[in-house]
Amino acid sequence: MKYVGAHVSAAGGVENVPFNAHAIGAKAFAFFTKNQRQWFAAPYTEQNIELFKTRCEEFGYSPDCILPHDSYLINLGHPQEEGLNKSRTAFFDEMKRCEQLGLNRFNFHPGSHLNLISEEACLNRIAESVNLALEKTSGVTAVIENTAGQGTNVGYRFEHLAYIIDKVEDKTRVGVCIDTAHTLAAGYEIRNKEDYEATFQKFDAIVGFHYLRGMHINDSKKEVASRVDRHDNIGEGIMGMDLFRFIMNDPRFENMPLILETPDETLWPQEIQLLYSLIH
Repeated sequence: MKYVGAHVSAAGGVENVPFNAHAIGAKAFAFFTKNQRQWFAAPYTEQNIELFKTRCEEFGYSPDCILPHDSYLINLGHPQEEGLNKSRTAFFDEMKRCEQLGLNRFNFHPGSHLNLISEEACLNRIAESVNLALEKTSGVTAVIENTAGQGTNVGYRFEHLAYIIDKVEDKTRVGVCIDTAHTLAAGYEIRNKEDYEATFQKFDAIVGFHYLRGMHINDSKKEVASRVDRHDNIGEGIMGMDLFRFIMNDPRFENMPLILETPDETLWPQEIQLLYSLIH
């Protein structure tokens, strides 16, 4: 079963998220656990939590098809202590919010070295940050998203993801989210069948499909190996439709959230239908 959805708004309270997902015909959804551009937010109330859980049940959303996303401010590989501690505190808070909502996975961008430390030192800090967060929470898997490699971001090579996983102590609570646009921008060709198969064989060999906990399904405005993160709506970028047809017919992507993060959210209902129409 394919669970396609989108990254929907949590405006007005986290309890509105399942309603917003249902309204666009989504079978899965992502959301920010708090305002993604602010460090602090009021804690959830009991009412927020209960309503969220009730609506998830009402609309048929199990935790396995929900992939919350961390704040854009967080940098778990920050080279400076102040920035690192601030990021870790925010990350712990968001992991705890997932736990309160009864969710089992939390997606995050790994981090950036800011040209102040090496990539390896940055990756070590990210792994340490994850270990600390897992100690303070239970039941929630930390899901590392591959990046486009823009600026000083790490996580654009499959080897980076494997390196972090290797240093995470509890392997049962670490996973990966693959973003299609980031994958192409990072230099992995996936638009034709041969390259698609080769890239995902490489992913399986280096990281392992057993760590995959979700995908972000996005077209791209930028070419392969551009290292520029610019999403486009499905069929409107430079990906072509074959890639999305491959994914929708690939049994390796069953039973996990497949999340649209495309820029024109008014198209999400049509995009969800379009992706399901590719199944043959």
